[in-house]
Amino acid sequence: MPSDSPARPTPEREHAPFSEAAAEDLLHGICFKTGPPALIGAELEWLVLDAERPWLPLPPERLSAAHESARSLPLNSRITVEPGGQLEFSSAPAASLRACVGGLQADLAAVRGVLDAQGLVLRGLGRDPRHPPRRLLASPRYDAMETYFDRTGPAGRAMMRASASVQVCVDAGTEEPGPFGYGRRWRMSHLLGAVFVAAFANSPAREGPYAGWKCARQGIWSDIDARRALAPSLELEPRRAWTRAALDAEVMCVRSDAEEVWAVPRGLTFRDWLRRGAGPVGRGAGLGDLEYHLTTLFPPVRPRGHLEMRMIDAQPGDDGWLVPTAVVHALFDDAEAAETAYRVAKGLSDRYGDAPAPRNALWRTAAESGLADPELRAAAGACFRAAREALPRLGAGSRVRDVVGEFEERFVRRGRCPADDAAEHDLRRQPAGKGQRP
Repeated sequence: MPSDSPARPTPEREHAPFSEAAAEDLLHGICFKTGPPALIGAELEWLVLDAERPWLPLPPERLSAAHESARSLPLNSRITVEPGGQLEFSSAPAASLRACVGGLQADLAAVRGVLDAQGLVLRGLGRDPRHPPRRLLASPRYDAMETYFDRTGPAGRAMMRASASVQVCVDAGTEEPGPFGYGRRWRMSHLLGAVFVAAFANSPAREGPYAGWKCARQGIWSDIDARRALAPSLELEPRRAWTRAALDAEVMCVRSDAEEVWAVPRGLTFRDWLRRGAGPVGRGAGLGDLEYHLTTLFPPVRPRGHLEMRMIDAQPGDDGWLVPTAVVHALFDDAEAAETAYRVAKGLSDRYGDAPAPRNALWRTAAESGLADPELRAAAGACFRAAREALPRLGAGSRVRDVVGEFEERFVRRGRCPADDAAEHDLRRQPAGKGQRP
């Protein structure tokens, strides 16, 4: 699926005069590409660890060599590297769950093979427990991000260097109302997002500001910025809400081909930049700047034509990532399961409150307690039952169905989440190997 670091537009598009009205029109047109749900994708982030001593940081040169080995393979997915050295697999949009899963499984097997030869493993954890997190990549983008985030505290560095997720992408939906209507799917994604946080929490913290939380990664995301990681208002029409949120978010950085250090303005929203022209930063905003600005926004659900679910922790085991990928697909793209999921979402709406996700009572409870919270446990139980029943209708293979069923039995029915398995987060123990339950 699309990367956060897009190719640069042509110079003509990059610097073309751009008005506030044109920006609003563009955002209205690209944020929700509507039509019957047809495609699914996933982006999997992994920590790269030493197989024998996973608790030790890897030397940068060894980590970089591993990345180059992975990227040299002929893969279906796009391989990118996160600032802390996390390895991300971004699938191509697939016409079925079976195709999406099959492509990622083949790529993971190939990369694990070359990493195994170097004494390395991929580990699915939502938060790297090693301290202090280091930044491997140096680039104008990441230098500017760090400067920007440092103004509001340590959460930005922790997000860049030490977090990992499973991001599931589904189509935005149809213009018409009903189980596949984009307005319903947009609202449902934010309410069910808390259920996903709770069920898949896999970043427990024993100390620091999130001590005792099951999903410390979600705490980190909620603290990185006053607006950048917040959901738009659900009371507005989705296109209008996202357009307003995107333009009213601060500009993280102003790119330059001539400078190695990009400007990081203070308190300048993209709307301000459009209205004030070259005054604030020496040049006006162009189309390329808007396109880049959108890649620096990190709400829990990001509309990029499709819906990108960003709230799920990386999962343990070789096949743990299959569970959220399959469950999200089933709940959004099977009509019967979508109706069940919508009823669950409506039942949670009273706990949503006025604050946007993830800074509201429901999401905070999900991050702190996981499925120990009775309402979230009940919601997750209903969603997993609906997803399990839908997967055969969606053509899911037996391995996917088995892994989802195992997760449901091991965690959901018992009010537990992966964060409750302390051994999975002790890097002095060997990571789960192939054939083990995720």
